[in-house]
Amino acid sequence: MVRRAVAFGAGLLVLLLFVFLVKGCLDSRKESAINDYVADVDGLMRQSNQQSDALFTLLAGGGDASDVEIENGLNGYRIRSAQLVDLARDLDHPDDLDTAQRYLVDTLDLRREGVGLIADHLPAAIAGGDQEEGGADEIAQDMQPFLASDQLYFRRVLPAIDQVLDQEGLEQKVITSAFLPDVSWLQPTEVATRIGGIGGAEGSADAAPGLHGNGLGAVTLGGVALTPGASTSVPLSDDLTIQVQVANQGENTETDVPVKVTIGSGADAISAEAVLDTIAAGETKTVDVPIDEQPPTGQNIPISVEIEAVPGEEKTDNNVGDFSAIFTS
Repeated sequence: MVRRAVAFGAGLLVLLLFVFLVKGCLDSRKESAINDYVADVDGLMRQSNQQSDALFTLLAGGGDASDVEIENGLNGYRIRSAQLVDLARDLDHPDDLDTAQRYLVDTLDLRREGVGLIADHLPAAIAGGDQEEGGADEIAQDMQPFLASDQLYFRRVLPAIDQVLDQEGLEQKVITSAFLPDVSWLQPTEVATRIGGIGGAEGSADAAPGLHGNGLGAVTLGGVALTPGASTSVPLSDDLTIQVQVANQGENTETDVPVKVTIGSGADAISAEAVLDTIAAGETKTVDVPIDEQPPTGQNIPISVEIEAVPGEEKTDNNVGDFSAIFTS
């Protein structure tokens, strides 16, 4: 009887240890899945913030672009906002985050809708004449999806994620995101005033005959190739440099082509620029853009690369690339 009792106790102990081991493994896998999802959401929202900065800089009269360049730029924003929705739909997530995932997709889809509406209506708003006033009214209405997306993200996505993080005792956080910079963009009179300085520039006035244009090729940061729509681990160094491949896809030699890089978003963004002196038709060159500031480590950082349009360039949607990287020390 004693031996049987001892054997039973030992077997029970082994069973309990096995159960605890399995539970520990499952808990670890669940925490890892939650952390991965939160990091992916963080990366998507940083890219969305960056798109907002670029869009409203254009709407506020930033840059010296022709009407054609503005229209091409807006179409590029339309494509990239739709890509973010697709990336969000494909995110793997634990069942506990079903609510957050559903509202995240809705948030980015509203932003895609707003960008598309503005791309449709802005040409009329900057054309002048009788249709200009109506165009400003339409753009003011087009801001409503942005406002709705900001509320949805703040009131549904963030609380749903924070609730799961608190339940699991995890300290990871997702950045805030407001696509609409301020509510004055909802007023037609304000919109008309702000967009009054854009459009009408003749980008091809000084251009030589024939096709003009450059395209963005491979982008390498710190010796590591970056991939659009994916996060890449990059070792941080004191002499960090981003290499940007520029391909002349036109029929003319282009000179003094600015290549701009933005790492991060908002007030903390790091900006860098280099100028490609000359590139012949059909030629591909690599431009080294030194990064003078140190980006933060251990988090998804959005990276935007832009080759500025040259005089006479009408197709500019392939001049810009959006990437993300996690810098490691």
